[in-house]
Amino acid sequence: MPETAAFTETAASARLAETIAAARLARHPLPPQARNAPRDVAEAYAVQGAVHRRLVASPFGARTGWKIGCTTPVMQAYLGIEHPCAAGLFAGSTHAGGAVLRHGDFVRVGVECEIAVRLARDLTDEEATTESVRGAVGAVMAAIEIVDDRYVDWQSIGTPMLVADDFFAAGSVLGGEQAPGALPDLAGLRGRTLIDGVEAGSGVGADVLGHPYAALAWLAVHAADRGQPLRAGETVLLGSLVKTQWVPAGATVRVEIEALGAVEVHFTAG
Repeated sequence: MPETAAFTETAASARLAETIAAARLARHPLPPQARNAPRDVAEAYAVQGAVHRRLVASPFGARTGWKIGCTTPVMQAYLGIEHPCAAGLFAGSTHAGGAVLRHGDFVRVGVECEIAVRLARDLTDEEATTESVRGAVGAVMAAIEIVDDRYVDWQSIGTPMLVADDFFAAGSVLGGEQAPGALPDLAGLRGRTLIDGVEAGSGVGADVLGHPYAALAWLAVHAADRGQPLRAGETVLLGSLVKTQWVPAGATVRVEIEALGAVEVHFTAG
């Protein structure tokens, strides 16, 4: 489904995109948009694309990849959504391990434990499978997804509005890159989140739609349908192995994933 058909920016999607982008840049909680909310998830992705275009000239900068939400049972149960959801990652909010971020730069900041990949080649196949996407992966990383509860009430705002606003996405912290051919099967890798040294939860790669590459295949089909196929060099976060953890000011977060190593971020007060 090319972007020129189902994902064209309309006057209504443009107005909502302006509202969402302005709230995100100002770090103001987004109230329910009952009269303006997308009618369905397809329309929500049109708004999301319009938001991305408006963020290019902001500190967020260009979209450099994607994150996938709701790919594990723990996250589907937590959010009450039974299907994956795609959202953008941006140059200005992508950080290397050991990053120090201001807690006050978020409305209500949280973290997720993720397996991330960097693509070595384009993925344009509209019928991608778990097996067919493997050869496109150039590197695998442990990652911390940064999420932000930037809503007056996310539980009542509705899935289309969450999708339109990039599904809580607020950035990423990436660990060291590992060659995929040197790794054991990602489905068997166990990961955990620690906050100030205390384990907050754990999960395994197979929790992600049965295999992390199944999530990548889902995204490849989704992105091709949108007319925005996955490109070499893009980073993709495949879904959280651990339920979202909301982080207090001053906390240090560490994600550890077998065979991939660890990655940390510290949130300073203020």
